[in-house]
Amino acid sequence: MKFALIVALILLLLMAALAAWLWTPDRPRDELEARYAAGKDDFLDVAGIRLHVRDRGPREAPAVLLLHGFGSSLHTWEPFSDALAADLRVISVDLPGAGLSAADPDADYSDARSLEILLALLDHWQLARVSLVGNSLGGRIAWRFAAAHPDRVERLVLIAPDGFASPGFEYGKAPDVPALLRLLRFALPKSVLRMNLLAAYADPERLTDAHVRRYHDLLLAPGNRDAMLERMAQVVLERPEPLLASIKAPTLLVWGERDAMIPFSNAQDYLSALPDARLVSFPELGHVPHEEAPARAVEPVRAFLVGD
Repeated sequence: MKFALIVALILLLLMAALAAWLWTPDRPRDELEARYAAGKDDFLDVAGIRLHVRDRGPREAPAVLLLHGFGSSLHTWEPFSDALAADLRVISVDLPGAGLSAADPDADYSDARSLEILLALLDHWQLARVSLVGNSLGGRIAWRFAAAHPDRVERLVLIAPDGFASPGFEYGKAPDVPALLRLLRFALPKSVLRMNLLAAYADPERLTDAHVRRYHDLLLAPGNRDAMLERMAQVVLERPEPLLASIKAPTLLVWGERDAMIPFSNAQDYLSALPDARLVSFPELGHVPHEEAPARAVEPVRAFLVGD
């Protein structure tokens, strides 16, 4: 009996040590803003949420709005922004509960709410029309906005966009978020995050320590992990074909053929459904070509947006 108690005590101590090692608390927002915000002017109160934005390039030039993917931030677009800002007004935004944007006070991360926020942003800047560029989740928000508000969208660039059903994401049904995934609220070791980010890259050497640190830091902003899990739980996909067929904006699809997150074969589904679309693909790239090889990926996007 004494031996059993000693074993149980050792196991409890080991479990406590493991929990202490894995526990990942939030980072102070002031600290994160000092590191990752360009300045205090990069924050707007729109639709009841404090949003982190970047707005660069000539104010009189045609505007393009960049929308990041799930778990990402506007920083994913920095190389694209640098390349586009000579000819375009380039605006990027952290979605609510991502990057440095505050969480939605109503915890509403549905697509309908995302479209409402996007419309409020355009109205805030008094932009009658804008081109949209979106990756993954941001791609789904972009094409859904183009379907809902065709008069507000000039051109559409979809980089490996989300929207078609996949394992775990059925039409008309919210997904089940695994209980293990909900532990991210309490534990997010950087090594585990790196393994997940590697799935987005075809070449693991291109995922730098700086990229991993930025993703990790911003996921630890207060409220971001809860928001990420809520956003996932609130996804209710509609069959995209009718919505895509209603889009009037000329559309450029950009895809890495080695995408391990959203299959490259989905590109043909989009081409079949969209009235005016063409595809540029990269055989050696993955889910985030704008991060993995930005100088190469931005060339066709710039030509499409600027009209070279």
